Amino acid sequence: MARLERIKKRLDNWALWKARQNDAGLGFHTRSVLAVDVWSRGSYNGAVIPHFEEEAALTDQAVESLKVGKGHLFVTLDWIYLRDLGVNETARRIGKSVATVHSHLDQADQAIAAWLEEWVAEQERRRVAKAAEERKMSFTG
Repeated sequence: MARLERIKKRLDNWALWKARQNDAGLGFHTRSVLAVDVWSRGSYNGAVIPHFEEEAALTDQAVESLKVGKGHLFVTLDWIYLRDLGVNETARRIGKSVATVHSHLDQADQAIAAWLEEWVAEQERRRVAKAAEERKMSFTG
């Protein structure tokens, strides 16, 4: 199974969002401005990489949904994306093979994609139900 590129991009965006969220929010760093490492994740050659808030928040919900029933996938994403350890170090720390970590990433992509598809379907169901309710109210009111 191959990784889903669109989900990988979402997870990269999510990791940036979480990192910036953990920097005390509202764009204020918890460290001195002079001590901030501009070469860290979230920057490219010193320029800040933009992230998309709404997409990241939705991705966060999808990732959090993995905690129940698919905790091993959540742990893998945490080590890879939030702790930025890479596949080899993650495999070493969780006591699994590199192939298993890659498999977990593939499975996480699939689970997140399924969660997002269900979320979109639920939003559509709500939109249709609301429109039907509005039509019903316009005829009776």
